[in-house]
Amino acid sequence: MLAKRPLQISAPSLRPVELLESFLDPLSLVGSLWGIVLYLGEEISNPYLLLGFVVFSMTFPSPSYLRVSWGRLIGRVILGCALVGSLLFVFGYAAHLLGQFDRDVLVQWLWFGPVSVLFGRVGVRLVAPWFAAAQSGVRRAVIVGANEQGLALATSIGEDRFAEMTAVGFFDDRKRERLPETPPLPVLGRLADLPRYVRSGGAEVIFLSLPMAAQPRILKLLDQLRDTTASIYFVPDLFITDLIQGRMGIVDGVPVVAVCESPFTGVSGIIKRASDIVFSLLILLLVAPLMLAVAVGVKLTSPGPLIFKQRRYGLDGKEILIYKFRSMTVCEDGGVIAQAQRNDQRVTRFGAFLRKTSLDELPQFFNVLQGRMSVVGPRPHAVAHNELYRKLIKGYMVRHKVKPGITGWAQVNGLRGETETLDKMKARIDYDLDYLRHWSLRLDLYIMLRSVLIVLKDYNAY
Repeated sequence: MLAKRPLQISAPSLRPVELLESFLDPLSLVGSLWGIVLYLGEEISNPYLLLGFVVFSMTFPSPSYLRVSWGRLIGRVILGCALVGSLLFVFGYAAHLLGQFDRDVLVQWLWFGPVSVLFGRVGVRLVAPWFAAAQSGVRRAVIVGANEQGLALATSIGEDRFAEMTAVGFFDDRKRERLPETPPLPVLGRLADLPRYVRSGGAEVIFLSLPMAAQPRILKLLDQLRDTTASIYFVPDLFITDLIQGRMGIVDGVPVVAVCESPFTGVSGIIKRASDIVFSLLILLLVAPLMLAVAVGVKLTSPGPLIFKQRRYGLDGKEILIYKFRSMTVCEDGGVIAQAQRNDQRVTRFGAFLRKTSLDELPQFFNVLQGRMSVVGPRPHAVAHNELYRKLIKGYMVRHKVKPGITGWAQVNGLRGETETLDKMKARIDYDLDYLRHWSLRLDLYIMLRSVLIVLKDYNAY
């Protein structure tokens, strides 16, 4: 499963570095491409200009890797460049555009592009701490409330080498034996001691990590801190809940906090829909002859309709119809539907081959074009299964904050096929919710690539 994101303090002095990071990958890849063209004595002609524009569009903005390990940094750079290169090759081959480019240019760019990205990332990683220290000195911070989110905040600040502050201790009215666990920092006093401590220069930053039920104490403390120059941040207790795309927002001038929201809002929604249309059209174009052969095979090997239609839950839990090549002798869509099992007598011989290779899913790319599904997203379950599991698994329906997908994060992590136990279904839902928390176009590309590899060797589908 994707690692949960720790609480992090965004250092204002690092924002120029993070802005540079967002341009780093596209500028490195495009710059290395055009540099190789010039080095080999070629002209930066229209095909290379167009290729540079496409690469920039695919890689901007670059994600921030400042806080990941060196090993993970190298792995993500290699994986990201491999995904971009694979997609460019597929598009170029399908559109017969590869002949427009010099072979030596492409071969050299294949290795020099990732190297330039990696060197850029390393350079930014090395210069960021110096830049942060030069912009502003390290400030001392105290945390009011040694509760779960306060302890998590202290740990996050301590582990973040780019934080522009250091946590020096807690203030809490409880005795040490009543604290949830031994704090990683000393308890400097009670809440009543905080104003005097701040006025004496002990801290420049205050984090109020108190439960919402403590509102009177919070207001009193804020009033006492009015005559200090300390920066004050509120860390509400809702941050220890399971947030889906948690972020701050403004509604008609009123600040609000998103607790559960779709990742596909604003520009992200446009990117997701555009990528769905492009990928589904490309795939349908490439597999059209194969789909025709499958259709003939279905009609010749068993009686019944060519296309199987079934009701599923789509975006926001609304019912949709999905299409599949029929792989069974029955077309169940009632209140009770049994999942396909190993050696299931309902599956035809040709249908077993289709399910094994996932060829039965190909008509769902028309669902994507209709806007009912996405190429990548949580797999849609039959309505009967939804009604069963929504009562048994907490947060089950949250997966419907996005359109269902032909493949998903759960499927590339070994949860493809029958979920015969409740624990397996819970694990699938956990992966679906992780996808909602961490969505990016790069993650979608990774899932698509992994899906192709898994279909070739997976034994869980039947």
